[in-house]
Parts: sequence; structure tokens; C-alpha cells
Amino acid sequence: MNSIFSRQLSLSLALLAPIATGIAVFGSGLSAQAQTMTRGSSQSVPTPGTTSTKAKALSTDIAQYQYPETTPTPAPTENDPSPDVDLDPGQATRGGSSYLGVAGNIGLGGDSAIGETSFAVISKIGLANVLSARPSVAIEDDPVILLPLTYDFSFRSVDPLDETLSIAPYLGGGVAIEASDDADVGFLLTGGVDVPLSDRFTATAAVNAAFLDDTDVGLLIGVGYNFAGF
Repeated sequence: MNSIFSRQLSLSLALLAPIATGIAVFGSGLSAQAQTMTRGSSQSVPTPGTTSTKAKALSTDIAQYQYPETTPTPAPTENDPSPDVDLDPGQATRGGSSYLGVAGNIGLGGDSAIGETSFAVISKIGLANVLSARPSVAIEDDPVILLPLTYDFSFRSVDPLDETLSIAPYLGGGVAIEASDDADVGFLLTGGVDVPLSDRFTATAAVNAAFLDDTDVGLLIGVGYNFAGF
């Protein structure tokens, strides 16, 4: 009886073993498939915030590409004239004030009022920061009118006789007109220095060379009364 029961139990176990193995294999397949599906699903599900962030960055890139930043072009403005070229007759230049005065002329060569000793009326009329007109008249038997334009340099200091002086050199050219029966017109070269004496007065010294019939050269030394504008 017992032997029969044992044989039946062994037979039952032998029959159940393949079925259990198949179930285990099938269960493993289902588990693997489920894991695969879960992994795929987790890969396809976006992380919160990631998609919108990428879209925002893409939109920003496109916007920047389509509309690059540019430097604004300044609006045109009216040209402001430089002080160096802003003509204002009578203004002070960087070499000092405008003035009107008298001088003595020492002739250094020639037959005109420039080349001989004469009396002169002198002036400086500032036109711009570096430019002056210096009309003057040397008065003698045949007066000579001098009409130079000069470039005025900045003040500089010198120490003659151990005393510091501020001087403003100038250099220029223009026209010399001899007012006589046989009037003559020639080229004029001039150069000199202005020395401010006070707020009211300026001393000046200049060498003039007038190319008339002959070359006339004279040294003007004088003093002027300062003024500002007209």
C-alpha cells in the first residue's frame, strides 16, 4: 500500500516538474518584458521642466539668430564748430588779448617806411583761438600798410635777467601796401612776441619783411591797450 502511494507521488512529481519549469520560464519572460516596458516607458516620459526648458532655450536661440543685437546709430547732430575755427573778431587768442596801440619802427634795410625809422599804429584782432589779424601802418613820407594773418602760439616762460616773463610767439604772412605816387604791393612776412604787462596792456615786438621794389625789413616795438570783442 505504501509502495503504491510512493510510486504515485513520484509519478505526480515527475509530471509536475516540467510544468513548474515552464511556468518559471514563462514568469521570467513576463518579468523581463515588464522591466523592458517599464524602462522604455521611463525613458519616454520627460522629466518635469526638461522639455519646457529646452523649448525655451531653442526659442531664445532662434530669437537671437533672427534678431541679433546691434549697436544703435547715434542720431546726427549739428556740427559744433571747434574753438580753433570759430571766428569771433576781437576775441582773446591762446596768445593773449586783442589790442590797439602805437609802436616805433626801426628800419633794418630798404627805402620804404618799413626799412626806415618811422612811427606806427599797431593792432591785434583775435579771430580764433590760434588765429589773429594784425593790421598796422608804418607812417613816414610814404606810409606802408601791413595786413598780416598770424598763427598764435601758447604762452611760454622765459627768464631774462633772472625774472620770469610769459611770452606768446606768433608767426604769419600777408600783404604790404606802399601808399605812394607809384603804389606798390608785395608779400609780407612777420614774426614776433606778445608780452602781457597787465590786464589792460600788452607789449609787443615784431620783425616785418616786405617784398616791395626792394626787400624792406623793420623792427616794430610797441605797446597796446587790450580790448575784448566789438
